Amino acid sequence: MTLAETAYISLRNDILHGRLAPGQALRLEFLKAQYGLSFSPLREALNRLHAERFVVNDPPRGFTVAPVSPAEIRDVMSVRILVESQALRLSIEKGDDDWETGLVAAFHKLDLQSSRMKEAETVGDNSALTQFETRHHEFHRSLLAACGSPRLLSLFEQLYAETQRYRLPSFLGEGPISSSRNLLAEHSDIMEAALGRKVEDAVRLLQAHYERTAQDIVGAR
Repeated sequence: MTLAETAYISLRNDILHGRLAPGQALRLEFLKAQYGLSFSPLREALNRLHAERFVVNDPPRGFTVAPVSPAEIRDVMSVRILVESQALRLSIEKGDDDWETGLVAAFHKLDLQSSRMKEAETVGDNSALTQFETRHHEFHRSLLAACGSPRLLSLFEQLYAETQRYRLPSFLGEGPISSSRNLLAEHSDIMEAALGRKVEDAVRLLQAHYERTAQDIVGAR
């Protein structure tokens, strides 16, 4: 892994988890001290994050962490719905036995980790949260895995990461978005519709899942 890749991953993770706050200045001297890296890989990482909309570059001020807002999360979620609805339709139409077994396995892993997250000893445990997020991502990607379009999957990855900026802080103690919802049941319903090849039902359930998440995030701000 190059130094630029190391810088990119470190900065991206800290933005996603809120350790670098929205609007925070990202001065090179500060980042050099924070991450122990030279200016060149840090600049490369910042330019990459700027292209991915995680960082803003305002010449008088330099780089700052991109702001968050209700309008932004609504926009991101609406684009996710457009992209993933099409990817899910294609995935259901093209999915074979391997796709089905991969989806079931991903849901089972998510189910197991959801149960662990409910246990008292894992509340506030960042390692448990990290594992939950990994499995949550794997489940949503498994839904779309058979779509046959690398570009749709690439857009999924980018938009998923953008919504993480809003979801992760809520799980870390700022009012969990799942408090009044059965998220596992929502995921299960989407999976069952997809496995049953009920294309429009699966798409409708996925859209409702994302719309409720956006509403919960906006309501908690």
